[in-house]
Amino acid sequence: MLHAACNLNFFMSLEQVASSATVVGSLVWVEDPNEAWVDGEVVAVNGEDITVLCTSGNTVVARCSNVYPKDADAPSCGVDDMTKLAYLHEPGVLQNLKSRYDINEIYTYTGSILIAVNPFQRLPHLYDSHMMEQYKGAAFGELSPHPFAVADAAYRLMMNDGKSQAILVSGESGAGKTESTKLLMRYLAYMGGRSAGEGRSVEQQVLESNPVLEAFGNAKTVRNNNSSRFGKFVELQFDQRGRISGAAVRTYLLERSRVCQLSDPERNYHCFYMLCAAPQEEVQKYKLGNSRTFHYLNQTNCYELDGVDDAKEYIATRKAMDTVGISVQEQDAIFRVIAAILHLGNIEFAKGKEIDSSMPKDEKSWFHLRTAAELFMCDAKSLEGSLCKKVITTRDESIITDVDPKTAASRRDALAKVVYSRLFDWLVDNINNSIGQDPNSKYLIGVLDIYGFESFKTNRCLTGFTSTTIFSALNSKYKLLYLLSFEQFCINLTNEKLQQHFNQHVFKMEQEEYTREEIDWSYIEFIDNQDILDMIEKVELILLQLTVLPCGFLQEVVKYVVIDAGLLRRKRGGIIALLDQACMLPRSTHETFAESLYREFKNHKRFSKPKLARSDFTICHYAGDVTYQTELFLDKNKDYVIGEHQALLNASECSFVSGLFPVSDEESSKQSKFSSIGSRFKQQLQSLLETLSSTEPHYIRCVKPNNLLKPAIFENHNVLQQLRCGGVMEAIRISCAGYPTKRPFYEFIDRFGILAPEVLNGSTDEVAVCKKLLGKVGLEGYQIGKTKVFLRAGQMAELDARRTEVLGRSASIIQRKVRSYMARKSFTLVRRSAILIQSVCRGELTRKIYESMRQEVACLRIQRDLRMHLARKTYLELCSSAVCIQTGMRGMAARNELRFRWKTRAAIMIQSHCRKLLARLEYTKLKKAAITTQCAWRSKVARGELRKLKMAARETGALQAAKNKLEKQVEELTWRLQLEKRMRTDLEEAKTQENTKLQTALKDLQLQFKETKDMLLKEKEVSKRAAEKIPVIQEIPIIDHEMMDKLSAENEKLKALVSSLETKIVETEKKYEETNKLSEERLKQAMDAESMIVKLKTNMHILQEKISDMETETKILRHQTLLTTSKPGLQSEFGDKVLENGHHASETIRTNDIPHTPVKAYETPDSKPRRPPTDRQQHEDADTLMECVTKDVGFSQGKPVAAFTIYKSLLHWRSFEADRTSVFDRLIQMIGSAIEDQDSNDHMAYWLSNTSTLLFLLQKSLKPAGSVAATPVKPTSLFGRMAMGFRSSPSTVSLAGAAAALETVRQVEAKYPALLFKQQLTAYVEKIYGIIRDNLKKELSSLLALCIQAPRTSKGNALRSGRSFGKDSQTNHWQGIIDCLNSLLIILKENFVPPVLIQKIYAQTFSSINVQLFNSLLLRRECCTFSNGEYVKAGLAELELWCCQAKEEYAGSAWDELKHIRQAVGFLVIHQKYRISYDEITNDLCPILSVQQLHRICTLYWDDNYNTRSVSPEVIASMRVLMTEESSSASSSSFLLDDSSSIPFSVDDLSNSIEVKDFIDVNPAPELLEHPAFQFLHN
Repeated sequence: MLHAACNLNFFMSLEQVASSATVVGSLVWVEDPNEAWVDGEVVAVNGEDITVLCTSGNTVVARCSNVYPKDADAPSCGVDDMTKLAYLHEPGVLQNLKSRYDINEIYTYTGSILIAVNPFQRLPHLYDSHMMEQYKGAAFGELSPHPFAVADAAYRLMMNDGKSQAILVSGESGAGKTESTKLLMRYLAYMGGRSAGEGRSVEQQVLESNPVLEAFGNAKTVRNNNSSRFGKFVELQFDQRGRISGAAVRTYLLERSRVCQLSDPERNYHCFYMLCAAPQEEVQKYKLGNSRTFHYLNQTNCYELDGVDDAKEYIATRKAMDTVGISVQEQDAIFRVIAAILHLGNIEFAKGKEIDSSMPKDEKSWFHLRTAAELFMCDAKSLEGSLCKKVITTRDESIITDVDPKTAASRRDALAKVVYSRLFDWLVDNINNSIGQDPNSKYLIGVLDIYGFESFKTNRCLTGFTSTTIFSALNSKYKLLYLLSFEQFCINLTNEKLQQHFNQHVFKMEQEEYTREEIDWSYIEFIDNQDILDMIEKVELILLQLTVLPCGFLQEVVKYVVIDAGLLRRKRGGIIALLDQACMLPRSTHETFAESLYREFKNHKRFSKPKLARSDFTICHYAGDVTYQTELFLDKNKDYVIGEHQALLNASECSFVSGLFPVSDEESSKQSKFSSIGSRFKQQLQSLLETLSSTEPHYIRCVKPNNLLKPAIFENHNVLQQLRCGGVMEAIRISCAGYPTKRPFYEFIDRFGILAPEVLNGSTDEVAVCKKLLGKVGLEGYQIGKTKVFLRAGQMAELDARRTEVLGRSASIIQRKVRSYMARKSFTLVRRSAILIQSVCRGELTRKIYESMRQEVACLRIQRDLRMHLARKTYLELCSSAVCIQTGMRGMAARNELRFRWKTRAAIMIQSHCRKLLARLEYTKLKKAAITTQCAWRSKVARGELRKLKMAARETGALQAAKNKLEKQVEELTWRLQLEKRMRTDLEEAKTQENTKLQTALKDLQLQFKETKDMLLKEKEVSKRAAEKIPVIQEIPIIDHEMMDKLSAENEKLKALVSSLETKIVETEKKYEETNKLSEERLKQAMDAESMIVKLKTNMHILQEKISDMETETKILRHQTLLTTSKPGLQSEFGDKVLENGHHASETIRTNDIPHTPVKAYETPDSKPRRPPTDRQQHEDADTLMECVTKDVGFSQGKPVAAFTIYKSLLHWRSFEADRTSVFDRLIQMIGSAIEDQDSNDHMAYWLSNTSTLLFLLQKSLKPAGSVAATPVKPTSLFGRMAMGFRSSPSTVSLAGAAAALETVRQVEAKYPALLFKQQLTAYVEKIYGIIRDNLKKELSSLLALCIQAPRTSKGNALRSGRSFGKDSQTNHWQGIIDCLNSLLIILKENFVPPVLIQKIYAQTFSSINVQLFNSLLLRRECCTFSNGEYVKAGLAELELWCCQAKEEYAGSAWDELKHIRQAVGFLVIHQKYRISYDEITNDLCPILSVQQLHRICTLYWDDNYNTRSVSPEVIASMRVLMTEESSSASSSSFLLDDSSSIPFSVDDLSNSIEVKDFIDVNPAPELLEHPAFQFLHN
């Protein structure tokens, strides 16, 4: 409390200079009893008293020394680093934190210190893996404040400087320390992750150790549902490559007393409740029940936590134990011990038969005692004796005495506490052993999660002290006195130590900055709490006379003192030393201990005795006065185990329990040895401080905004006290003692250049300008560094006051000029309006007169034209009617005559075709019946033969004869079918020739008909011209009868010729139809015959299988005989079948897929198929092919030659149909070795073109085996193919082109190796595509980092004229991006990469550009400005122009991928944002952006050019409501975008983009055409 007051006085003294500059209109901060600090405007100044009109509406009169200036230019959303504040004082810091908390910005820097305000709600978008990727490698302060940034800075410093790091997380209980520690460890595990042995990684074990330690070391307190009841320091060890190589967990001062004592509404450790909620078999195994039935748990009314399922937590804890290496047997032993502790607590004691004796109270107590003994695996009587009796050891013997029930209960609780403490220590040691430490590690990063800050009204042994709550409680209206116990005393010692370390670090940082800037500075005095530490820890020796000591006391103390010449030396000086001394005295009590404290420190300024207290004492800590009760100090300081308990549990049959209580050499004498918790804790603390001193520290101060643990509530008093007690205000005080205001030169000139504009003219030296400016205004005591201006406290306020005066005078001048301009503008407008009205009226009158004259002239002209039109219309109607009537009559007569002739000729033709059709049908019917009869008879005979074969199946010879006979029949039928096919082929050829002749004749007739028709038209035209030459007036008819007869005769001839031609055409069409019908019938017959052949072949193969099976049986029965006689015959016979059936071109195998395992059963080493010479030749040919295509053989007709050559070779070698081949593996190896050079886009584009083309050819050619049935049956005979050809329409299909394409790419039935090769080739296409895409992204990433933020320019144009960026220099980075895109596009075009792949490459690249630009916009506040929006918008226009120039064939939908950044930038460059409603933003301006993204942009936005405002507070409030709803529904996602690295195309997309006909004219590799083995490429 004393130090906090000193801080306030210090700030007030520093601002006295600023107070003298306070004028009317200044904005200031004044103290307020409710809100701590409120802002207002000075309305009156009366000497040292000023009147302030607060924003709350109240008027306050305050002293000038009690107010602080307010920065009017501070952004409404606050700054991310509070060292950037113009005024670094308490209200400024508090307001900045509150402003950022209101917009869910919970993290803020104060230099290198991170302040984290607990939001009390889930913000998953801040902690996902994508956010970790953003902070990876980013400079500290470049992105928004975050624990990931602190962890990354520690990791980078460790790797770069080779020095270990430490991150200290502190704060009040419930402020979020544990969660912050988890985030730090998660990020460090992400940066240094490496897999370890046995399937578990080191980092995974470190992370999983958190839930284990939380289950056994965390509990619910008044202020936190998951409060850590121990201190923890996690050491992550790293190797030279920055990978986690080991780890260790150090714990401090577990709160043992919580096991036995609770207060409402707290809970015991989580593990007890988890075990009670375990599965039913576990509960029955340990004889447990509801948690309300156990004394150690039912001392409060709190048994469950909101949102926590203890049953699920139990399962999760067991899984975490598995991860950290705790075996199942050890887990069972751990929970057996936990259950035994619960049963111990239910043992109650009553008075025994003897005086001062005790025994279990009732049968229930006996049950719990026996259950506890059973779980401990010890004797129940021994357990009872250790609780109800005690052993007094003297020099000669041991005496066993009874204890009263109260002492027995105390011994029971002592046993429970020591067992739980040993169990927790075992867990920590086991975790450390399981994780393992790296002895060769040179670096480590330590994460310290030390005790939470708490205070209580009663003397409780709960952990946690913070001066925050104590200080606030002492200042509350109730004036409660907080009395703390021994655990708080130890924790306060820790906080004092860490505060001293923190102050020294802050002072060192300030000193390093001054040294770095090379300014003159003097020593900065800061408050040191070494005197408190000396009072607690200091040890010195004093001498005492032995004669005054009773002999009983001498016996106990002789172990710790030295007797020398009648004198006794003992420890003295510190509270811990006095406490240890009191614990060693057998008759000491807490009152004697308190008296020794009063006597020793009665003159110490940090120590005092409370009034009306007999044994309490008060220490003035750095955070305030704290009063401690000493009732339990002595008992809690003793750390020895009762001898009876040690002997009992060491003798346990359970190795785990006995291992918790090993017997040392010193304890073998059955005597209890004194051990001090305070001294041991002091040593641990000293070791921790030594570790921290050897590392580079980083600090995270966690702040709890309210005591209700609810979101969106910010209590100013509470936060301010935490800042004071957390050392943040002390760090600010140290900064204010030197030069609290530090501004870069350009910011200082931009802000205060208006005070002396003349110094900016013609000068480009920022240092000289700053010196002249400060000299002009008359400031003293400032310092000019290398990059910044350093101002003393109060000088910033003085400069701002002068700046306000200049701005006020400028505003008056502007108002005067504006009023003059408005008056002049109004007069000019009135005069211009009068002149305009006069001119308009005169013009209107003149236009009306002219209009009347024009209408009169128009009427006369209309009448004249109308009369002329009516007369002409009447004449034309009469003439047209006459001509129409004549034409109609003549045409009707001619049509009637022609119709009669057509009908007559048609009837004759129909009769002839009907007679012919009837004759053909009769012939066809007879022929079909004959064939059907033959087939039926032959099938009947075959079935008879089959039955005979079945009857004679037992005799191999008969079956073999039947088989041979059947084969002969099949061959005969095959021969007959082929003969019939030849006959039908000849018939079809004859029909084809006849059809060709008929079509030729038809064409000739059509040609003659066309010529005749042309002649007729010419005659009509001649007649029409002759008729037009005859005058119409002449009515005398002149008829030339000869000419008329001649014309009539010619007409008759022409009509006859036309009729004959039409008749021939009709006849030809009928013949064509009949031929088609006949072809279809023959096709059907041929297909039936083929199906019959297939069935016969199937039957034959079935018989072959049966024969083989029978031969196998016969072989077994006649084993001895066949070994000597029959084996050679079988070898030759079945060996030939293997070669015949194993041929990959066999049609039989493709149709029936007959297995050959019976045949292989008779193979001998001599009968194994050997590689024929053709395979050896094919292997050599494959070598030649590989050697050729490895080179760059170029392109032909826009297609890669290598891919086409490989495909044709594989097709010729029939490799696709082979069951076994090595050519595919060699091709894959060749492609893999060819693409090893991944940096050359030209080389990768060449192979992308080849592999994608080859994949397309395989996709079009290969079909899986057995897929024929899924497709329509295609005829295989020549007749069937001819019939199918007749069905196709020659008008829609180019027969020649289709045949050529079919010859180039034809379908084959692929075997497994070919299908596997296709899959591997698909993987290589995707890999090469990804390499090219990633190369382009990598090339663009460095340019995008420069394109997100516009080059900085200064408002001082004269100062910046020499170094200002022009328009060209601002867009050169964007031009670099355009050049990269163009260069890759040229390479892809030159290598003829399919356009669909080019579109996908650029679409994903533009998507990556969108992600990087948009995420940088959301993470960096300096990018979310108006000028930066204009800069990025200009760059996006360049990209849009590039998309238009590249055309849609290659750019595709790339421009649409930039929709997020386009809408965000479009929003930034809007001037009047405060007038826009939320619906307009979401529906019109930014429909694609989410609420989180819009809220982030609106809160980060600031205008560095025109100082325009962001959106209205109502819009921000609407966004926050929607964000809260989404977070409550657990559907909230990250506001950052993810960059997808998937493959956005499929093989079908590639197939649809290329056509087979494009490969017709492709030439193979020229080198192979000359090779004799590749002559097939010529075809």
